Amino acid sequence: MKWIFAFLLAVLIFGGAALFSYKIFIRPEIVMRAERQSAATPVPPPDIGLPEFQAAEKLKAAGQLAEARDALTAFIQKYPSGPHVGAAQDLLGEVNISVLLSDYPAPEKEEYIVRSGDVLARVAMKFKSTPELIMRTNNLSGTMLRIGQRLLISHPEFSILIQRGTKLLYLLDHEHFFKRYLVREEKLPANPPAKLNTRVAEIMAWKNGKRIGIGSRDFLGSTRWIRLNSPGYVIYSLPDDSHQVLDIPPPAQGFGMPASDVEELSSLVNPRTAVTITP
Repeated sequence: MKWIFAFLLAVLIFGGAALFSYKIFIRPEIVMRAERQSAATPVPPPDIGLPEFQAAEKLKAAGQLAEARDALTAFIQKYPSGPHVGAAQDLLGEVNISVLLSDYPAPEKEEYIVRSGDVLARVAMKFKSTPELIMRTNNLSGTMLRIGQRLLISHPEFSILIQRGTKLLYLLDHEHFFKRYLVREEKLPANPPAKLNTRVAEIMAWKNGKRIGIGSRDFLGSTRWIRLNSPGYVIYSLPDDSHQVLDIPPPAQGFGMPASDVEELSSLVNPRTAVTITP
């Protein structure tokens, strides 16, 4: 019986010592470690740019396009890596297109009065524009012009930057951001160069499986491709909500984008448009 008593006494003594050690030494250390880990957890920074972005949204919704454009441009420059920069770029692209492809007054637009002998293609060439851009800006339903007709003509200098890694196509005007588009698929020639500098070669249009000209009456409702001046590089249309059935299947190589985006882009660029493709 003595050994049992001695065992219980030892358990009591050493157990008490262990409990004492835990409370005095171990538990405070555990608490301190937990506090240090909690303090090390980064606190998300305040979204200080959100009010400015929301203010720009309200300007666009109110139809104050020039003011919205200035506000969004300033926002992107001020918060280039902020959480809303992508949304701001998309909104700015919408504003830029709304200003360009309408009779909305803007400093970059020039008024031209149609003279005797003027045809749309010649006017477009004179002002380094495109027939479709002039048509869409002035809400023309056809290519015929009337003497004395007033046209608003813009003077954009567009270029294209395609970033393969992000699957984004950027449209730049005088090397400044204008709009960005999503590249949905990529099928390029084998061993493409790390960086390619090329140009738009031609705008291609298809209707009922046949190639049609830019001056055709069916051009506005056609399926568009933008062929670049490098073999195997085409920006082609893919079905979207507005173009569920296309007039021609996609080519074997190129960059696929929603048909509405290719249609819009094809009305803005021309064979002088520079294109840069990066990884």
